Amino acid sequence: MSPQELLTFGEKLLGVMAWIMPISVALSTFGGVNGSLFTSSRLFFAGAREGHLPSLLAMIHVQRCTPIPALLFTCLSTLLMLVTSDIYTLINYVGFINYLFYGVTVAGQIVLRWRQPHMARPIKVSLFFPVLYLLFWAFLLLFSLWSEPVVCGVGLAIMLTGVPVYGLGVAWHHKPPAVYTSAVTRVTQKLCGVVYPEMEPPDPEHTEQLEPMCNTGDPDKPHD
Repeated sequence: MSPQELLTFGEKLLGVMAWIMPISVALSTFGGVNGSLFTSSRLFFAGAREGHLPSLLAMIHVQRCTPIPALLFTCLSTLLMLVTSDIYTLINYVGFINYLFYGVTVAGQIVLRWRQPHMARPIKVSLFFPVLYLLFWAFLLLFSLWSEPVVCGVGLAIMLTGVPVYGLGVAWHHKPPAVYTSAVTRVTQKLCGVVYPEMEPPDPEHTEQLEPMCNTGDPDKPHD
């Protein structure tokens, strides 16, 4: 349905209450953006904790415990995406990539159930549901590739740009000191008031060298 047809449908169906339609769309959009902001920044935060991204993105505020560097990185990435003038093409790129990873994530559940059947699982469901999801996912993915091969190809190319980043930041274990971003890390710590959270120390071979940081348990203690 076109936007005009949708408005006409709302007026015919709801009558004097047709104003509910745009209000509902606005609330739905706001809720989706709000959830995306929380999710995207926490994905960068979790990836940095696992050593897949610079450790700076795994730092949190000393008092509020919010991942400020990850939030700022999400903001900059979003602004970079908005440079394009065709918002519908951007939606297609992002939608295709997201949908591709949704299927890979669900397939990972099946692989783990097969390779590690005795792993502790607080929530365990029948494999029927992920298999059914993957069947629909494969059909829709193949249909997208057939109907929009250029859009899907560009989306895959955008996704593959992460391969050299992974190679330089993670697979390259013995990097020279000049590659590390210690100066940027220190400046960001001072500007944002963030430190690395107390947790099991990351693998030094897969993360950059961390600067000495103070204890996050005492918010009144001065931080460098």
